[in-house]
Amino acid sequence: MTSDAATSITEAVRAGYSFEGPALEIGGLMLGPHEVVDAPVRIPLGMVNRHGLVAGATGTGKTKTLQLLAEQLSAHGVPVFAADVKGDLSGLAVAADTNQKIQDRSTAVRHEWVGTAFPVELFAIGGEGTGVPLRATISSFGPTLLSKVLGLNDTQESSLGLVFHYADRAGLPLLDLADLRSVVQFLLSDEGKTDLKSLGGLATSTAGVILRELIAFADQGADAFFGEPELDSVDLIRVTEDGRGVISLVELPRLQDRPAVFSTFLMWLLADLFNDLPEVGDIDKPKLVFFFDEAHLLFKDASKAFLDAIAGTVRLIRSKGVGVFFVTQGPTDVPDEVLAQLGSRIQHQLRAHTPNDAKALKATVNTYPTSEYDDLGEVITSLGIGEAVVTVMNERGAPTPVAWTMLRAPESRMSPADPETMGQIVAASPLNQKYAELLDRDSAHEMLTRKLEAGAAAAQEEKAREEKAEPEPKVRYPKKQSPAPQEQGSVVHDILTSPVAKDLARTAAREIFRGIFGTARRR
Repeated sequence: MTSDAATSITEAVRAGYSFEGPALEIGGLMLGPHEVVDAPVRIPLGMVNRHGLVAGATGTGKTKTLQLLAEQLSAHGVPVFAADVKGDLSGLAVAADTNQKIQDRSTAVRHEWVGTAFPVELFAIGGEGTGVPLRATISSFGPTLLSKVLGLNDTQESSLGLVFHYADRAGLPLLDLADLRSVVQFLLSDEGKTDLKSLGGLATSTAGVILRELIAFADQGADAFFGEPELDSVDLIRVTEDGRGVISLVELPRLQDRPAVFSTFLMWLLADLFNDLPEVGDIDKPKLVFFFDEAHLLFKDASKAFLDAIAGTVRLIRSKGVGVFFVTQGPTDVPDEVLAQLGSRIQHQLRAHTPNDAKALKATVNTYPTSEYDDLGEVITSLGIGEAVVTVMNERGAPTPVAWTMLRAPESRMSPADPETMGQIVAASPLNQKYAELLDRDSAHEMLTRKLEAGAAAAQEEKAREEKAEPEPKVRYPKKQSPAPQEQGSVVHDILTSPVAKDLARTAAREIFRGIFGTARRR
């Protein structure tokens, strides 16, 4: 880089990132691999609810950037929510120890580094992992959101809406997946045919599709997520007595194997916040900031309806004071309609080893505003660990100059907290007592199971009375005679009225219930 180009970039960055209000300090401008100048790169706090993107190849420092942003938001009194995919973010609760690398980086970016612990709340979906259990009820999702998650078409979504309508009208609480499956199966059973006819529009084949999708969803671990007590999303918006925002971390074990659970949780939580929070317009700082680590899992194999729902939520939730940051490997992981709404961009190194990599790099460069760099793609591929190309919205809402930046080092531990510390955080949490114990209220599954068992028992009793009341048949007995009819009837009656027979009747009722589902699936 020539001296004139270096001077031009330095002056543009100093002017472009000079804000009047409070800001998150990202790092310092770099003019080369080993040259950092006194030109700070920052994000205006009031623009954080215009959303953002943190992208880069594996191992380039994305999670540490997320950690850095979460620390500063907390210090400014802004609560944070983040999905802790790798488990590293629990280190936010522990002050980091200094070392030579941290000292050198802090000196380079002119930052007085002090090891600091931050207020952390640990959650775990359905209690799987270390954290306060997070659950939601099927009723709170409603048919529209659940249909988007399951990938149902318009006809199937309408049919699912009829199932919810029937459950509400019949007083059948839908708390978990078993409740919803039981209602659909009941409507297809002999006992539910009359109710099914009164609904209209719910075909057996459509019900089979819905049930199949519910089974697949449960296989991804969704059963653990649905139930009571349900999370009150307001519990994520908390500030400590000293004015720092609480950082809520959600552990997501085996996330790669069940991205639908991840997507469901995030969509429900955002929708719940959107419904509960009042309109606030443009405010000095966000009420809450979401970080979606491994965001490509949110969009992978998602239906168009689901993507539309994400785009709409991201667009509208800004007016509620909520900021959303996606953390992923490349901007191309994020749909265009979502990417267009992200005001802050922190791009770590991308690699261009294959033709597809080169194509993705070119697409990434094209999403940036015009920069002072002759070849921005070359800059992005040459970035070191903890370095990024940054552009954000200034206080007027215009993009800032593109800046090659050395990022600050987080002040909390950049590795997971030890299990003992995590256990202490959960035990001391005021939310643990509120959400820890799973409630198993009487709901649709139990109500319908009792109804089917009662019907099966009544059918058996009716059959027994008919057999007992039949006249003595006039038949010839073979040489090896069977027991007398009176004796046979007595034996049948004794069997049917025995405790073992009652258990068998209940088992038969359950199997009939499942068998109807099996037939529907085959169709």
